Amino acid sequence: MTSPNKKQRITKSKEVTCSAPVNIAVIKYWGKRNTALLLPTNSSLSLTLNQDDLRSTTTIRASPDFVSDRIWLNGKEENINAKRLSNVLSKAKELRKEMEEKDADLEKLSEWGIYIASYNNFPTAAGLASSASGFACLTFALSQIYDLSINLSQVSMLARLGSGSACRSLFGGFVKWEMGTKDDGSDSLAIQVASETDWPGMEALILVVSDARKDTGSTEGMQLTVETSELLKHRIEKVVPQRMLDMEKAIAEKDFDSFAEITMADSNQFHAVCLDSYPPIFYLNDISKAVIKVITALNARSIHTDPSGKKKGYKVAYTFDAGPNAVLYMQREHLSEVLGVIDYLFPRKSTQKVGEYYGKAKEVLENVDKTNVAKVCDGLGLKQWPKGSLTRIISTSVGDGPRVLSKEYDSEASLLTIDDVAKQI
Repeated sequence: MTSPNKKQRITKSKEVTCSAPVNIAVIKYWGKRNTALLLPTNSSLSLTLNQDDLRSTTTIRASPDFVSDRIWLNGKEENINAKRLSNVLSKAKELRKEMEEKDADLEKLSEWGIYIASYNNFPTAAGLASSASGFACLTFALSQIYDLSINLSQVSMLARLGSGSACRSLFGGFVKWEMGTKDDGSDSLAIQVASETDWPGMEALILVVSDARKDTGSTEGMQLTVETSELLKHRIEKVVPQRMLDMEKAIAEKDFDSFAEITMADSNQFHAVCLDSYPPIFYLNDISKAVIKVITALNARSIHTDPSGKKKGYKVAYTFDAGPNAVLYMQREHLSEVLGVIDYLFPRKSTQKVGEYYGKAKEVLENVDKTNVAKVCDGLGLKQWPKGSLTRIISTSVGDGPRVLSKEYDSEASLLTIDDVAKQI
């Protein structure tokens, strides 16, 4: 039985539980001009994925009884003094303290200890932007529990201190991270380009090649590239600025052909600068390269050039972050065809349960003409890979930004037990 003082503490404590989405960039950021403030060498643009499918969830509990701060990630206690985490917490408490100094009636929450529990419903450090959603969720939850008088773009600057790309997960839909020019980073923040409802029907398939941790972490890889790659300098100065403009135009006009071309070109160049580093960085593996070949062949069936010289007819675009997993973007009318081809060429093992493997895409796949798909693939000269080459397929769409799940202790929503430790989920 829980002791009365435990119940009393929960009642007097302040608590919030939030969730935040993953974002996958179509114009990549790679490299920092300031490693302390995590200021990027170039602007970037991403799509926020539906957090009903991919998300980080965080509970923060504040109490005057907590003598120190603690954090658990996926049920395991981590070092609360880790530099980036400490930077975010310190800045959030500083902002709260400034409010308290201006208003004597405010509770001195900045002096309370906080316990944090966070869970990802997808593999951590496997190229699926876990740090982005994790720090976005943490900073959004901090802004809620401290009632910070700042807007989402300002919250995004706080998230940036933990993980650069986390700033883009503070908004839904299509989001750009302005690199900024000021030394203090006050103009390096995220801005929503279009909401998740502005371009309905944009779908995404995440092809999980490996759940393993990367050989070269993003932070380490970025700095190596900044120090050694001549191609990165050309990309920063000559390529990205125009691509940002072109991509924003494509999104505004719902021009999937331009969107697809830019997305794939930018992914290719991102991995090219990784290879141009010394020693070279390899994030793609043989399965990743096979996916690129498949998407290129599939698009080639329908691409044509109009009288103005513009290529039209793209059905799907691939992009790869710092890992082997592919993210495919397409419009809803092409989901069945693309999924059918991927399912045929990268068949699952008999031990991989259909529902867990395909998720929401299972129903789409049931209506695919597999005989016709086989003919298409054979006609393109595409051969099947061994069963289990993909460990999972996640079907999702463009989604909204962070959500508040609970603004008080809720035994179901909370990730912390009444005894002040992380739940094991």
